[in-house]
Amino acid sequence: MTRTRTNWAVEPWDDSEMLECTQIVPETADTWTFTFRSPSGAWFDYQPGQFITLDLPVDPSKGQAGNVQRTYTLSSSPSRPLSISVTAKAQATSVATRWMMDNLKPGMKIRAYGPSGIFSSHRHPARKYLFISAGSGITPMMSMTTWAWDSGEDHDIVFVHAARRPSDIIFRQRLEQFAHRSPGLQLRFTVEETEPFKTWHGYQGRLSQIMLGLMASDYLEREVFCCGPEPFMQAVRDMLIALGYDMDHYHQESFGAPVESEAESPEMDDVIPDEESRAQISFTTSGVTTGCAETDTVLAVAKRAGLNIPSGCTFGLCGTCKIKKVSGEVHMVHNGGISDEDIEDGWILACCSNPMGKIAVEV
Repeated sequence: MTRTRTNWAVEPWDDSEMLECTQIVPETADTWTFTFRSPSGAWFDYQPGQFITLDLPVDPSKGQAGNVQRTYTLSSSPSRPLSISVTAKAQATSVATRWMMDNLKPGMKIRAYGPSGIFSSHRHPARKYLFISAGSGITPMMSMTTWAWDSGEDHDIVFVHAARRPSDIIFRQRLEQFAHRSPGLQLRFTVEETEPFKTWHGYQGRLSQIMLGLMASDYLEREVFCCGPEPFMQAVRDMLIALGYDMDHYHQESFGAPVESEAESPEMDDVIPDEESRAQISFTTSGVTTGCAETDTVLAVAKRAGLNIPSGCTFGLCGTCKIKKVSGEVHMVHNGGISDEDIEDGWILACCSNPMGKIAVEV
């Protein structure tokens, strides 16, 4: 008996065929999901976490000449192969995403290229994962989590996501539905600010070492995937390095430049204090100058020199040890005890600041 094909084409979609928009769904106030299908009925074959490039006929009056190509991570999963989706957030300077929100309608066809990319859990099989994202960096994590859910297998994922407000958490309801029926998926949301007249039972504040330890106490055992704005990913790398994490098991995707191969992956120029590298701290008020290692904190060096810097928690949370840096550079990984404005003005927390070469502080 010959079996008749009933669901999809024999061959998967390739980018010689245009995509047809089928659905547009608002996720948050400034983030929408755009779903596409193949007009021929071809199915979509890709790895969860990969991206696609859309060729958009942006209005030249918007300052662009002809079509504009923009890369978007697929928020859909290849475990649901009849369509693909991208979820895009409109920034103040957005051109392509704003055009899609204002002009793209179901039935319209556009050219697309891909899917491509190396940011996928398929490439790094592990027993336990830690997904860390911020803002629309949640999209590849949603793709990988959906794949894990659809696989029907037991999985162990701690999903950490940072947003400005609870209402800005993209895919919150869908993720919670997954988590309600899957003990292996643990959701950990943190927001910068809560909303009036709405209760919030998650974390609040910037993601920190302390918070990460509470969210996933076994983070050292997990394969980490991270996606978000560059400063956020840098902060995550700094935290993990300071906590002794093996960075060979860390993977990240960039908003600005998703890569198609390992050879294109940018080198991580992270600052890592070296125990063998010498540094020097001048305490200008006391007139004391002393040598130390880069791995020493300013607070520890001050105590060895007989100087008193008031301190409390000693891990960058309370802010008691805030002092003014006069010159030089330090590497500081704090837990929320100092504001960005204070850092810009030259203040540091002595308990979690490592001198990188020669520095001077007001002590």
